[in-house]
Amino acid sequence: MTITPLMPVYPRSPVRPVRGEGAYLYGEQGEKYLDFASGIAVNLLGHGHPHLTKKIQDQAATLMHVSNMYGSPQGEHFAQRIVDNSFADTVFFTNSGAEAVECAIKTARRYQFANGHPERTKLISFSAAFHGRTLGTISATASEKMREGFEPLLPGFEVVEFDNLDAADAAVDETTAGFLVEPVQGEGGIRPASNAFMQGLRALCDANGLMLVLDEVQCGYGRTGTYFAYEQYDIEPDILAAAKGIGGGFPLGACLATEEAASGMVVGTHGSTYGGNPLAMAAGEAVLDVILEPGFFEHVREMGDRLRGALEQMLPNHDHLFEGVRGRGLMLGIKMKSDCKPFVLHLREKGLLTVAAADDVVRVLPPLNIEESHIAEFVEGLSAAARDYEAPEA
Repeated sequence: MTITPLMPVYPRSPVRPVRGEGAYLYGEQGEKYLDFASGIAVNLLGHGHPHLTKKIQDQAATLMHVSNMYGSPQGEHFAQRIVDNSFADTVFFTNSGAEAVECAIKTARRYQFANGHPERTKLISFSAAFHGRTLGTISATASEKMREGFEPLLPGFEVVEFDNLDAADAAVDETTAGFLVEPVQGEGGIRPASNAFMQGLRALCDANGLMLVLDEVQCGYGRTGTYFAYEQYDIEPDILAAAKGIGGGFPLGACLATEEAASGMVVGTHGSTYGGNPLAMAAGEAVLDVILEPGFFEHVREMGDRLRGALEQMLPNHDHLFEGVRGRGLMLGIKMKSDCKPFVLHLREKGLLTVAAADDVVRVLPPLNIEESHIAEFVEGLSAAARDYEAPEA
């Protein structure tokens, strides 16, 4: 037998964490890493946060799982807090981001069906997007890497150029249910949409009876400096998918919707065995306790500005490697002049964890509660790593 017990679908690196503390991970032999990847924007409170840990421990000892056939006081309370702090009127809890996006797609289509437009099934999505790995979510992308070998894919999607309002407008027809878009693309290379684009999509939806569906799985939950990124565009969506940071490391996602958008989601239209179980709700409540504390989002914005400023000051010293910095809050990307993946591996060898993205961008996604000392350590380590890095020949 040559296949590994863990199905070999990940290019696993030599980094083998066994313990985490704050902004640091520790390997099997005691190796120390500054974690500016955060499990790809998941560990928004770092590792071993005492409040999150205690809430999970207490709930695990009380009640971990019951069927959604029964009432959920835990889910009701958590959902109400999300509703009170967002555009949404109702929430469906999932186990992952892909499931949250799937629920969002179903909600948008069901809205059209329930309101007399069963022909409106198409969602318009955008180039370089990443919405998950299910058949539905890969069908919403144009990525050959994700689609190859999994055809036939699901119909009902059309992909147009990101941040191109004219292209989005031209794609609208009598079969369109809505738009599916990341306000800030993550896997696509830390690319924020323009204000004109996001506000234009909202206007197109309002004019044509369409659903504006936002995928904030990576850019939401404080990552860009506000609870959700849509707040920075002066719009509100109809439906939003959240996950990653929502559980601080515990598997959790959510589909948020207005009462109007969710009008077709009645008994029997959707479900999830594990979604919204008491243990997940305890994790979600604990994260919300922390990020809704006065000053938390201001801290994210301040640390984001400091990190960006430090990077912008340092990168010109290595202008043969780097082009610049982009992103919002603590969702930043360093654009390289060559393939970013070897440099990400090089940083790992130096004890710095980051994440590669499309467009030769190194994603910098630290915990949202980092301090200035972590920023100084990261930028100093990045500069040192750049000094002795030799980019592979193309």
